[in-house]
This record gives sequence, structure tokens and C-alpha cells, in this order.
Amino acid sequence: MEKENSSVKTALIAMSGGVDSSVAAYIMHQKGYRCMGTTMRLFSNGEIHREGAHTCCSAKDVEDAAMVAEEIGIPYGVINMMDDFNEKIIQKFIRVYEEGGTPNPCIDCNRYMKFDKLMEFAHENGYDYIVTGHYARIERDENTGRWLLKKAVDSTKDQSYVLYSLTQEQLAHTQFPLGELRKTEVRKIAGALKFVNADKHDSQDICFVPDGDYVEFIENYTGKAHAPGDFLDLQGNKIGTHQGAISYTIGQRRGLHLAMGEHVYVCRKDMKNNTVTVGPGQALFSRTLIADDMNWISIPELSGPMHVAAKARYRQKEQPATVWPLKDGKIRLVFDEPQRALTVGQALVLYDGDVVVGGGTITEVPEEEPVGSAG
Repeated sequence: MEKENSSVKTALIAMSGGVDSSVAAYIMHQKGYRCMGTTMRLFSNGEIHREGAHTCCSAKDVEDAAMVAEEIGIPYGVINMMDDFNEKIIQKFIRVYEEGGTPNPCIDCNRYMKFDKLMEFAHENGYDYIVTGHYARIERDENTGRWLLKKAVDSTKDQSYVLYSLTQEQLAHTQFPLGELRKTEVRKIAGALKFVNADKHDSQDICFVPDGDYVEFIENYTGKAHAPGDFLDLQGNKIGTHQGAISYTIGQRRGLHLAMGEHVYVCRKDMKNNTVTVGPGQALFSRTLIADDMNWISIPELSGPMHVAAKARYRQKEQPATVWPLKDGKIRLVFDEPQRALTVGQALVLYDGDVVVGGGTITEVPEEEPVGSAG
């Protein structure tokens, strides 16, 4: 893309067809940026065995995004990224479940698609910024020179948790126009502009598993069925038969079909032996976890113990904890109070007030917490 005027900043707007990215595009255009809207084509419904399903980035979403772009008066196009999405998102999603974890495909999509592949496209075509409809804020710390990722003003819509993987370079070339707005204000703007998607519902599901049945999706995609196995109690005794360990998540109670005289929950999974261990609710609580693949934002690295507020899943309110550096870039985190259903594969995000300190992926939840220092 040739810049007609070097003083005019340019922005590539990731438009999903929803109201948030549409209003983000409008705001950037109103600020005087020369904008282009784009939707990433990530998969076909036939590829995910969901013919006729309404999914994110569907034909209807593309149509809505194109109509809004035309209404705003900016060019619009679709970029085919299906091969990258299959490799980076879908195959990892399957692999993590097969290894006994619970993946975060939406976080991976932000990391590998929006802020990697799409930003690469933006740079190659001369755009100054990537813009999305995420609810979060980016600021520069004048004292340290580092870019900061901060929570959104609207705490009910804050998405900083799913953006923890943003690097300093990416933060420098990203804008979140909705970070200072509340969702009600965004709807009001879209309504006043008569955008076709002003009242469109927010997407809640994994885009390539719109009905939520991830086991069926994995079996259809891989062609592999998952064999039944043993339910075990905490002492290792067989107490029933399950439908394949991949079908269960840590903390699950419903759908176990076990007559135990009390509520029991999935506490552990052994994928090698295809066993699922269940126990009472108190067995789900633990304080310690190990995380890897850390990305630090507000600090260059973790050099010693640090007290933080930590979130181990998206809907969790952050909890006080202490984090220590380990070898090979890993960290050990100990919550002040026991937490329920800490799960391998989920994101761990660390906060200092509204500021994201950094984040990574939970790789281990030790069964027994070590005594004394975690260092």
C-alpha cells in the first residue's frame, strides 16, 4: 500500500462482522486515519463438519463487515488465512485436549492470527497500526519506556486476559479504540449510525465448534474414536466406566453418571491409561501451579519473587499470589488462598492493579504443595 501522505497514519481494521470491530473502525476513521477493513477467512464450515452453522467469520459476518465498511466509507477485503488457522489453532486445540489439558483457542487466535499473521500482512502493506474491537487499553510508561497493556474501563467486558501474549513491538503498532468506552456506549454509537449489526449478539462460542461439542468435532476432524475407560476414586479404585478421558474437564460434575451418594467432580485425568479420577469438591482446591511460555509486558523479565494478582481462567476474579522464576523461563505461582480447578492448558495472567504484568500457560498443577519457599 503506497502512502499518499506520509503525515496521515494508516490503520488496518480487523472486522469480524460484529458491533465492536465496526465501531472501532468508525472511531479510527473519525480520528483521521486512513483505514482499510478486513476479515480473516479462517476456515470453511465443510472443513469443520458444520455445514449451515452460524459461526464467527461466516459468510453473513463477512457481508455485515463489508456493509459497515461501505457505510463508513473505507475499503474492505477478505484475507485467506485458513492454512495458518488450521496449523496454529485447530491442530493445537486437538493436541492439547488429547494430552489431557484444556486449550484456549481464542487466546491462540489473538496470538498467532490477529497479532502475528495479520500484523505481518499490515507491515508488508505499509499500515502503521492493527486495530481491533477488543476491550483493553494500551499506554506507554514514560518512566520505563515500556508499552503497557491495561484493563478496559468497562470491567464487565475487559479482555486484557486474552491479550497477555502481546509483545512490545505488537503493542507499539496496535490500537484498541474501545478501551475507554462501555459496551452500552458502543451499542449506542452503532445504533445512531444505523449499522446493520448494531443489535447483533456477541459471539460466545469457539468459532469452529459453534455447538460446544468439542469431542464430536475432534472425532470428526481426526477420524479417531475415543475408547471408554475407568473412572477411579481418589484411592485408585475403579468405580465406573467413562466414555473416553478426552470427554471430561477438570472440575466437571454433570454428565458423570456415577452413583456415589454425594456430588463428585473430575479431579485428574491420565490420558496414557485413559482413566478419570473423581472426588469431592474439596479435592479440587490447590494453591500451586507451574506455568511456561511466559510473556512479560510491564517488566522485561522476572528476576525474583513478586506479589501479584493472578487469574487462572477467563471468568475468574484475580486472586493474590506470589510468583517465583524457575529455570528455562518457567514460573512457579502460589496463591494466598486455595483455588478451585486449576487446569493445565489454561492461561495464567498476572496483574498489578489495572496493568498486565505478563502471562503464560499452565503446564502443571502439583498434587501436593511443597512446604516452605517456592523458589
